[in-house]
Amino acid sequence: MTTTKWSIQMADSFIEHYPIVSDMPFQKKRNWNYENGIVLTALERVYKATGDRKYYEYIKRNMDLFIKADGTIATYNLNEYNVDMINQGKALFLLYQHTGDEKYRKAIELLVTQLKSHPRTSEGGLWHKKIYPFQMWLDGVYMMSPLLTAYARMFHEHEWFDDVANEILLMEKRSRDPRTGLLYHGWDESKEQRWANKDTGCSPHFWGRAVGWYVMAIVDVLDDMPLDHPKRGEIIGIFWRLTEALIDVQDPESGMWWQVLDQGGREGNYLETSATAMFVCAFAKGARHGYLGGNALEAARRGYEGMLKRCIEPSANGGGYHLNHICGVAGLGNKPYRDGSYEYYVGEVIRQDDPKGVAPFIMASLEIEAVEGLSE
Repeated sequence: MTTTKWSIQMADSFIEHYPIVSDMPFQKKRNWNYENGIVLTALERVYKATGDRKYYEYIKRNMDLFIKADGTIATYNLNEYNVDMINQGKALFLLYQHTGDEKYRKAIELLVTQLKSHPRTSEGGLWHKKIYPFQMWLDGVYMMSPLLTAYARMFHEHEWFDDVANEILLMEKRSRDPRTGLLYHGWDESKEQRWANKDTGCSPHFWGRAVGWYVMAIVDVLDDMPLDHPKRGEIIGIFWRLTEALIDVQDPESGMWWQVLDQGGREGNYLETSATAMFVCAFAKGARHGYLGGNALEAARRGYEGMLKRCIEPSANGGGYHLNHICGVAGLGNKPYRDGSYEYYVGEVIRQDDPKGVAPFIMASLEIEAVEGLSE
């Protein structure tokens, strides 16, 4: 086994295990959701890196389960005002470019329509969901920002660049801990939630994958944001200083990151795969584009080697590989109530092959292969 083919090996394993992405065993029913979206984004990058049409066909087959001829989206409800529902739409740009089929453009426009009327905080930040009023979560920045910058570039709607920049800057402004430099998972402007600090509105802990979503959002947004955008440099600066804070809490032995980032070694905490893969992806991509320095690339290499040693398991029947130690889910509020405590984060289910770990691992592999000059 070599690092040169891990992006391909894990992509092929996923396709073999789950011919229909939305039929993964972790999903209760087939529906439009952000988990499908992260997998299809990863496979789109594999397709672009390899030119192998099987990845494109997988994406198209799975997206066409939802996209109707008139551009409406099966199981999607705009009136939920849920930023998670934007993420699967990222694959629509590839399909529209390749086919010219107007149904894909109309579907993109439908998702952007949600964001035009989406409820916002007093400073213009998107609520995470209608059912979470006045709350912003790190996760949400990834779900919507790269789609909006891709839309702004492709359709020349440049005002969306400003909106995305505001989202990134506001999330950092409101959730950053000045002592560690890390970002809290969520922020409640109203400070009404039980999990919210009564002075700052922030949730109590630094959840690894939440911060992972945020740094992946930044590095993807920069792909489309104009070089002369007035906030571009500030966004890169935020990326730089958050990366430094994350390197400070990287586990020195394994190279991985902890489920609760600043509580390494505490009872119940564990080295978590999805956050590690997201940081590896963002750091390696950031270094490759010149946003970050060599220390970030070195941290990415250490994290990647840690995953190869600790997280990959061959399938029992010889059909590909499995990825272990992935936090299944974590959120705030709702019913049963999620209080954002340390015990809550370390007590959530740990899964094998969860797409929120597999997809970032594929993307991390592609980035490591790119910076190392490796080929298939």
